[in-house]
Parts: sequence; C-alpha cells; structure tokens
Amino acid sequence: MQVETGKNKTAQCTLLRFWLIVVIFIIWFGAIGIRLVYLQVDQHDVLRERAISQRRDRVKKKMLRGTIYDSSGRALAMSVKAKSAYVNPQEVADVQKISAILARVFKLKQDELAEKLTQAKQEGRRFFWIARKIAGEEISRIKESLDKEILALDVAEKDEILRGFYWQDDQRRVYPLGSLAAHVIGFANVDDVGQAGVEMSQEDYLHGAIIRKWQERDRLGRVYESEVEEREPPKDVYLTLVASIQYKVESALKEGVESANAKSGTAIVMDPKTGEILAMANYPNFDPNNYSRFSVELFTNRAIHTVFSPGSTFKAISYSAALDKGLIAPDGAVDCGNGLIQIADRKFHDSHCKKTYAESIAVSSNIAAIRAVEKVGKLDFFDYIRAFGFGEKTGIELPAESAGLLALPDNWSSVSLASIAIGYEIGVTAIQLVTAFSTIANDGVRLRPYLIKEIHSSDGNIFKNPEQVGIRVIKPETAKDLKKMLQGVVLHGTGKLADPDGYTVAGKTGTAWKYDERLRKYNPEKYVSSFVGFAPVERPAIVVAVIIDEPRVDRRNGGDVAAPVFRKIIEQVLPEMQVSPDKNDSSVAKLLSGEESTEEQDVEVPFSDGMTLNESNLKISQKNKDSEKLISSSAALSSQGSRERKENSKKESERRKKKT
Repeated sequence: MQVETGKNKTAQCTLLRFWLIVVIFIIWFGAIGIRLVYLQVDQHDVLRERAISQRRDRVKKKMLRGTIYDSSGRALAMSVKAKSAYVNPQEVADVQKISAILARVFKLKQDELAEKLTQAKQEGRRFFWIARKIAGEEISRIKESLDKEILALDVAEKDEILRGFYWQDDQRRVYPLGSLAAHVIGFANVDDVGQAGVEMSQEDYLHGAIIRKWQERDRLGRVYESEVEEREPPKDVYLTLVASIQYKVESALKEGVESANAKSGTAIVMDPKTGEILAMANYPNFDPNNYSRFSVELFTNRAIHTVFSPGSTFKAISYSAALDKGLIAPDGAVDCGNGLIQIADRKFHDSHCKKTYAESIAVSSNIAAIRAVEKVGKLDFFDYIRAFGFGEKTGIELPAESAGLLALPDNWSSVSLASIAIGYEIGVTAIQLVTAFSTIANDGVRLRPYLIKEIHSSDGNIFKNPEQVGIRVIKPETAKDLKKMLQGVVLHGTGKLADPDGYTVAGKTGTAWKYDERLRKYNPEKYVSSFVGFAPVERPAIVVAVIIDEPRVDRRNGGDVAAPVFRKIIEQVLPEMQVSPDKNDSSVAKLLSGEESTEEQDVEVPFSDGMTLNESNLKISQKNKDSEKLISSSAALSSQGSRERKENSKKESERRKKKT
C-alpha cells in the first residue's frame, strides 16, 4: 500500500512539472508574440524611419571620386555632394497622384512617369529612379517646390500620397574648365565609372580599387545582384598638362582648323627632355559636363587613336637612318638622275632634287630621301623605324591607343622601301610622330610620352612617375646634323610659315592624300596636312605636332595650313615657359638674302609611263592583302600650283624683312 502511494506521488510530481513547462512555454511564446505585434504595428513607422536612416548612413560612407588636377594643382575634374531621388513602387499607394506631384516638381512628363511607375509596380520592382545627381541651387529649388506641393495636400493625404518617395545621398562629377582637355580627361558616367580618357585609365585610383564584394545568386548559380562591399580610398591624379598651355594650344588649333575649313585637327606639345605631355588638343571637342548631348564620334582622342600617312614628315626618319650609319652627310652630293629615278620596273620624276641632302630636305625632295634609304637597306631601315617607336604603342596612360601600321620587311613589295622613305605604306599616330621628333630634339634619346605626373592618396602619400631611362636611337652627332637640316626647312624651305618671332625652330612639313573607303581609292580632294617641329633649335624646350585633317582651301599643304598653327603655339607657349628668345633676326635675314622661292615638294611623283606612285602602290596593294591594310588609311602626297607657293614665299620674305 505504501508502495502504491509512493508511485502516485511520483506521477503527480511528473505531471506537475510537465504542466509547469507548458505554462512557461506559453508565457514565453505569448511574450514574443506580443513583442512582435508591438514592433510590427505600434513601432512600424519608427523602425521604418530608422531602417531608412541606417541605409542612408551606409550610402553616406561612399567617398567622393578622386580629383584630377593639372601639373600646377588646378582642378580639371572633381566630384561634389549631390542628391538623387527614387521611388519604391511597391510602397506607392496611388500611382497617378504621386506621378502628378513628382512630374511638376522634377519637370517630367506626367503620363510617361505614371506609365513607367505602373509597370515597375506590376513587375514587383522596389527601386525606380526619379532624378539623379541633383546638386547646388537645383536641390533647394526642388525641395522648396516639393514643400509647396505638400502644403497643398490634406493632412490625411500627406503621408499617403508621397509614401514610397525617398532621397539618397550621391555625388556629381564636375569639370570646372568645361571642354578644356576633354579628350585627355574623358568623363565618368552616371554611376561614377570612367568611360574615356584619364577617367577610364585611372579608374582604380579615382574610384578606389575593389578590395571585397558580395554577390547573390539564384539556384542555378546566376548572379542577380552584386554590390561592392569594400574599396580602397579614392586617390587624386595629377597630370603633366598645364591648363594655360592647353588653352593656348586649343585656341590656336581651333583657329587653324576653321581658317582651313578643315574637318578636324590635332595638336600635341611634348617636353623632349622628360617625356611630359604639356598639352594634347583635338578640334572639334566636347563638354564632359554634358557629354550625352554630343555625338559618340567626338569622344575619340585622335591624337592617340587615328592612324594616317605621315607624308614628308617621315623623311626626317629616313635621313636619320642614313646619317646615323654614316652613309650620307648633310653636304653630301645627291644623285638626282636628272630628275628621274627608277624603282624596280618603275620610273618617276622629281624636278626639285638639289645638289646636297641638306638642300633637298628643305624643299622636300622625294628622290633625295629615296636615295638615302636605298643606301640603308630595308632591314636596317625597318630597325630604325621601330627604334623611333613606330609600329607599336607608346604606352601613354590613355585608353584605345593605336599601334599604327607597319608591315614586316618580308611583306614589303619592290617599291615599299621607296614608298616608306617618303611617308607612304606606313600608318602613324600623332603621339608617335611627336615622340619621334622628340627623340631628335633630345639628342637621339627616345623617352616614353606620359600624362600621369603624380598620384596622391588620402593619407598624404605621393606616388610619382619614376624617372625614365631613355633609349638611344641615333648618335648625338646625327641628331645635331639633323637639327640643322630641319632648321633649313623653316629658313629657306617648305616650312617658312612656321618661323616664329624670337625663336629658332626646326621641323618638317607633310601633306598626304587620304584613302577614301567609299570610293575604294585615293581621293585627291581629301588631304592630311601636318607640321612637326621643335624650338629653340640648340636647346629644344618643346616639340609640337600639328595635324590638320581635310583642309578645304586653295593652299592645303602642311606648310600652308599646319605650319602657321605651329608658329602661333611657339610664340605663345615659350614665353609662358620663360624660355629666352634665341633668334638674331639680322643673321636670319642674311641667310635669306638672294634666295629663290621654293615650292613644297610634298607631291606625288608620276612614273615615266604616266602611272603615279600612288596608283602603283594601289595596284600592288590589291595583290598583297597586308600592304592594302597598311596603305588604306591614307597615302600619296600632293601639291598646289607653283604660282600660289611663289606668292606665299614672297609674302614670307616681306614679313621677314619687316621683322629685321
């Protein structure tokens, strides 16, 4: 009996414990339920605002994109704080009413906005942009307008109608100097990602390199959302450009292009002793503040991307090779062959060949250049061309640089050596051309052109572009001889209009026909005219290349349309750089006294059978696919009537006499 009583007590105790645990769980779950109801109902609005606030705090931590400066510290591109407005379509109570208000405030089309919001709501989207990157006075205007709209609503409607509308902290890219150096700087898109120029090439520095990010994938492993979780702090980029020099170059180029009624133009200024690019201009250009309003074609930086035949400017390279190998001398005799030279089974004429090589380059004789290169041979000549940097990218810190066009010697035709000697069958860029002439100006040492001077981090560290080790291309003696020969081009040759006040200069003119893809042949109505040179001659401070594309005036040669632009740049830039004038005008007048007028010989030279060198190259290119690719960009040189050049030369002589 006692045993049964003990068992009953044990059972009762167990049952009591069970119900005690049940009651505890009921109370526990009840408390959680009450808390959930409290949070979801009573505290809904408070917690919602807190969540939005936390989300905004995360956005605020997004650092401003780095600033781009010129070499003196003047801002060329910078970011400012801005606001962006968006709507969560799933929270919108009345699409028509909120669309009406937002359309008035943000000056949008109400019907289009309502239609897009309705579609976003139906698709289950939770994010829809209303306006991006609003800054400055525009923010104040919009908020004031929005406040007026809210005041006009009933108290009961205020929270309901604008439910789902939010502001988000953002940043806006600003280019304080407008279109200045637009092709160099480039622009960043609405998502603050660089799309062109330095903005693109230095994206990791300006935006901050990604350290870590996360991605969300569906069950098939496809990424449907990703977000950068951590980036390095953005850095500031300092360029070698000088804003004031850039402005002078752009102004001179614009004037030159418009005066020549040309399609476009390019100009580059380089320091031959360092490789720094002081200015790089293209015209027409665009304003990166409103890049979406311009044609995509205008975004191309023609200075590094466009490939063209250099024409007679390339003769400087031809003479360099022959001089450096000791095969010719400036005062060496030229075998002009009575104005006739035969290449393979072809003959062509040149009535401007002179007694010496120095005299011949001044008038841009084709025969003299060909004679010089024939002595060098195609393999060695090819090596010199590559040593000057042609046929490969320079490595300048800009996207989409072209390597140009240069065939291997094995693919050259029987007339390729002669053609390349005078600027045919080779495609170059303006940056390659200015680099090659900088090599001559720098006593035969080639330096890589560069734009990025320094990178400044947020912690004060400065990363500088390391000092370059130059590549010896030609001997100093060769460069010295070539400088004098190129000075003769300006003093008594085809480049007289490049001669500035106060400074000695040396350079070479060039004029080439363009290959017309539509006509599938060379178009004698389309030219690329150029002048490349440096100053002062003895101690060059800058090298300048000017390219004028498709000038449409009577005198279209490089000496007529590009040389005056060069002269204006020299006259304006060198004084700013505090380079002392080195010209003795009286000695120049003495050199010029008694000279005959010269004509620019940047011309096609007809073969004896009536076929021009251009036509011959075109036929050869049809047989050789590789050659066709090389010369299709542009080729052939042309000249204007001798009467116009003599008049031009006469005017130049009068201008010099007035100076003295």
